Amino acid sequence: MSVLDRIAAAQGRRDEAPNQALARDLAERGDQESIRELVANLHHADQNVRSDCLKTLYEVGYLKPELIADYAGEFVRLLRDRHNRMVWGGMLALSTIAPLRAGELYLHRQRILDALAEGSVITVDNGVKVLAAVAATDDAYRIELLPILFHHLQTCRPKDVPQHSEAIVPAVDAAHAEAFIAVLERRLGSMSASQAARVRRVLAQARQAAKQTG
Repeated sequence: MSVLDRIAAAQGRRDEAPNQALARDLAERGDQESIRELVANLHHADQNVRSDCLKTLYEVGYLKPELIADYAGEFVRLLRDRHNRMVWGGMLALSTIAPLRAGELYLHRQRILDALAEGSVITVDNGVKVLAAVAATDDAYRIELLPILFHHLQTCRPKDVPQHSEAIVPAVDAAHAEAFIAVLERRLGSMSASQAARVRRVLAQARQAAKQTG
């Protein structure tokens, strides 16, 4: 039986439960053959099939990212898809594998940045995660990507600052901590009490990073 027979669209379902159940099964069994079939159908003529294949793949990524890491290039290509669902789903898939494919994604950083600049909220949220995860793996990546991420923190909606700063702080080293702290301190006044509390926790992490010399 084809793995496509198990996705939601094949069952006449509009909810995500079949795709999530399929992803759990594929992850548990390490079923690379079925994963390859899902990837091959990311460009299926039926948009519902495409969406279900992508949903299943990034659900696998949540559980066992190594099973979909080899398809980073396929997910990057989706960032220019004409269907927004495929764009943000592709970015979400990339967010699950970014630590495993940092070098490859660094080479595609401009396409990721373009998608972040033009994308939906989900695309932006996960694009920040991707770039931060890439930056965390290498000093050269940090030098280029952290200033871009800091500029994003300066200009994004106040309600997005907590989530995005939480994603970025693991990549912040001693050399970049002061700039990161300065950006967050400037944004505190525009936030609600609960948002500011989250950012203050991030600031505590950044101040700890500032004390390190590595």
